[in-house]
Amino acid sequence: MADSELNRLKDENEELKHKIEKLRGGGEEAEHKALAKCYDGEKNATPINLRTRRTLKGHFGKVYALHWSEDSKRIVSASQDGKLIIWHGPSTHKVEAIPLRSSWVMTCAFSPCGEFVACGGLDNLCSIYKIGNQQGPSVTPRPAHRELAQHEGYLSCTRFIDKTEIITSSGDSTCILWDIENKTVKRTFQDHSGDVMSVSIHDERNMFVSGSCDSTARIYDHRIGKCVSKYCGHQSDINSVQYFPDGQSFATGSDDSTCRFFDSRSLRQLNDYGTDEILCGITSVAFSRTGKYLFAGYDDYNCYIWDTLSGQKLQQVQGHENRVSCLGVNVTGGALCTGSWDTHLKIWA
Repeated sequence: MADSELNRLKDENEELKHKIEKLRGGGEEAEHKALAKCYDGEKNATPINLRTRRTLKGHFGKVYALHWSEDSKRIVSASQDGKLIIWHGPSTHKVEAIPLRSSWVMTCAFSPCGEFVACGGLDNLCSIYKIGNQQGPSVTPRPAHRELAQHEGYLSCTRFIDKTEIITSSGDSTCILWDIENKTVKRTFQDHSGDVMSVSIHDERNMFVSGSCDSTARIYDHRIGKCVSKYCGHQSDINSVQYFPDGQSFATGSDDSTCRFFDSRSLRQLNDYGTDEILCGITSVAFSRTGKYLFAGYDDYNCYIWDTLSGQKLQQVQGHENRVSCLGVNVTGGALCTGSWDTHLKIWA
């Protein structure tokens, strides 16, 4: 190949690189500016001081998972005492308790319509229960509305898309999109090489993000069953993923003691959250309603609050007497709920 032709191809390659960077948003500085638009315009980290407002007592085993309903008042929690409990958060009353056939439950979720809850764990099943029709307390397991059986490993996470579809992740390294009424698999996602520990759904974009013990996160378009992007950076298992409110970015929490923030437009990491003093793993992550704050639950019994843009640690939330295993922010953004191996849930505001 002549030198002139080689130089022409090099110039063309550089031009294409610049075009790609422009389409991605102009580099990290522009990405951070775009992120800042989601905030309230303040340049510096705003002090935050969450306090315990409610303590939910009723489980007799480790709390492994929780999920808020769309009305921001009810919470479903899953515990290894073998029960799902549906709470009315403001009053701390137990609305309903669902005894399970297997006590080894690891995940739970409210449907968007609020009529169903789903759970799963070491039984490899996704069990869906219709709620609101229980006549008095029950101590014996009741039949599930639907049982979805296909995974060959434990169920680690489940999230409804709507009342007809649900996504599950599993220790068999796959995620599955289900048709609930017909109890059939619509699509299987098999790109991970390790246990898939968490999924987060963004309805408006028809996407979901998954985090795995292979230390990677992946974004899927569940309409076509295809992985559209892969994200690396963690040095250990990813235990939790959560979409940023705009659906263009997401956070991860890992056993490597850090949380990270990835952007799907630039296909890169924008920020990481950790200090030399925090040496334990992260079990769960969640954003505030605006995305200004990132909440993370840790194995050291604490929840830490980070400023999403600056990466500054704003508050150490203390109150549990064992691992903070799960957390979530309600839809209105007015409250944070944490669940722990100390058998309690706490609502903070």
